[in-house]
This record gives sequence, C-alpha cells and structure tokens, in this order.
Amino acid sequence: MRQREAHGALRSFLARAQERGHKHVLVITGKGGRRETDGSFERGVLNREVPRWLAEAEFRNCVLSFTPAGKRHGGEGALYVRLRKSGR
Repeated sequence: MRQREAHGALRSFLARAQERGHKHVLVITGKGGRRETDGSFERGVLNREVPRWLAEAEFRNCVLSFTPAGKRHGGEGALYVRLRKSGR
C-alpha cells in the first residue's frame, strides 16, 4: 500500500475494532526497509510512520496506547494497540 492508502486502512480498521468492542488489536507494519552499504538498516516507511500516526490527534478518540509487539506476534514489525471504549 502507499502511505495514504495505509493511513486510511488503519483508520478504518481501528474504528471497526473499536465499534465491535475490541480492547486490543495487533497492527502489522512489517519491518520493511533495507540494508545500506555501510551495514546500517533503514526501517520501512510504514514501520516508521504508523507509530507517528497513532500518536496524532486524529487517532486519540480511538487509541489509548501502543507498544511494540512481542517476538511471537511480529516483534519489530508489529504493534499492540490498546483501544478506548466506543462512545456509541
């Protein structure tokens, strides 16, 4: 997905999960990225941007907090997202 598509998909996914009463969801960004010639590793765009998006005001009515996922759930390529109760 391109960034704009991914942003919209994330917003829709979180809103649906919140409406369904879910308390936690797993968001998989993938590690993405590439190894540079100097040996360093540049993270993928979504891996870098999704945490920034989740911290923005647009998501505050839905997201309570988020943390990196454990290794068995994707590790550095995924996030646990804690959702607010739905205001319906």
